[in-house]
Amino acid sequence: MNEQGNQNEVPVILDRETELTAALATANDKYLRLSAEFDNFRKRTLKEKMDLMRNASESVMVSFLPVIDDVERAMKAIELSDNLDTTKEGIVLIYNKFKDFTKNQGIVEMEAYGMEFNTDHHEAITKIPAPSEDLKGKIVDVVQKGYLLNDKVIRYAKVVIGE
Repeated sequence: MNEQGNQNEVPVILDRETELTAALATANDKYLRLSAEFDNFRKRTLKEKMDLMRNASESVMVSFLPVIDDVERAMKAIELSDNLDTTKEGIVLIYNKFKDFTKNQGIVEMEAYGMEFNTDHHEAITKIPAPSEDLKGKIVDVVQKGYLLNDKVIRYAKVVIGE
């Protein structure tokens, strides 16, 4: 009976080994497919991100084109016109249109003159004697305006501080 018991165990062991080999092959196949699927997802996401970055400014630039058109018309009008007042008026209109455009895009001009110096918003160019006692340590001149885009500084205001 021992010999018969040993003979019965060999096919059971072979069946179990075959079963485990098949399970390993299945798991390996699933792993490879999942790995390939993830790699494709990563590549597709990276491509979409690159396309988004490349074309993100498209709507802004399309909105900007009418301002460029107005500047070109103003340049032609300057050549043909002798009236300085109408030229100034046209330039002011273009400036206002451009300011409205930047406001619609979320760009806000920072207030700086007379305010306390803040390194989070201002870049000090130089210090000069304060024209009055109340302007000591405050901004007495703005050399270049600063701007915020959705509450994030996109350009620091270059300022002169009174001391």
